[in-house]
Amino acid sequence: MVPVVDSTKLKRAEVWGEDDSAVHWAGAFAVYGGHGTTQSSTIVYEIEPGHRLGWHTDATEETQYIIAGKGKLFLEDGTEHNVGPGSVFVLPTGFKHDLANVGTETLRAVAFFAAAMFTQTFD
Repeated sequence: MVPVVDSTKLKRAEVWGEDDSAVHWAGAFAVYGGHGTTQSSTIVYEIEPGHRLGWHTDATEETQYIIAGKGKLFLEDGTEHNVGPGSVFVLPTGFKHDLANVGTETLRAVAFFAAAMFTQTFD
């Protein structure tokens, strides 16, 4: 069976930084291992203006697609990229990164991971 998920109806889990009030976002797994996939997972998430994901690494390759809003992608090698609707980028396994909402509207994105289950490690 091919799952079709209405991601707008998924309950978002809020994530925030204990020591950094700018780290605050909400997301939900649309599909993941045992729930629609065997080799991948997908997260839909939102970041409100002035907030960010927080520096972290993922235990698998990640591809992101920005649906709405303006963001700045920060990479461990010191580079920064402006991203917005239609931006797509790939983050290698274990590559430290952060994404901040630098606009005035909610940043909405989809993250695709190359594993059915994985870990994220935040600073």
